[in-house]
Amino acid sequence: MEQFSERLKALRLENKLSTRELAREIGVSNVAISRWERGERTPNIETLVLLAKYFNVSTDYLCGLED
Repeated sequence: MEQFSERLKALRLENKLSTRELAREIGVSNVAISRWERGERTPNIETLVLLAKYFNVSTDYLCGLED
């Protein structure tokens, strides 16, 4: 899930969001966002869908299955 971590961080930075701001927007802790970006953990499927909707990308893009 290395691509997920990289893509999540890139999307967050492109949208000029802190981990705290993104966490508040999707209803998770900023620690969770940080762990996902470092590749220590992965979100559950429901949260993955929330992230994709928030950034207006597909879950396949977030997971590195498509460009």
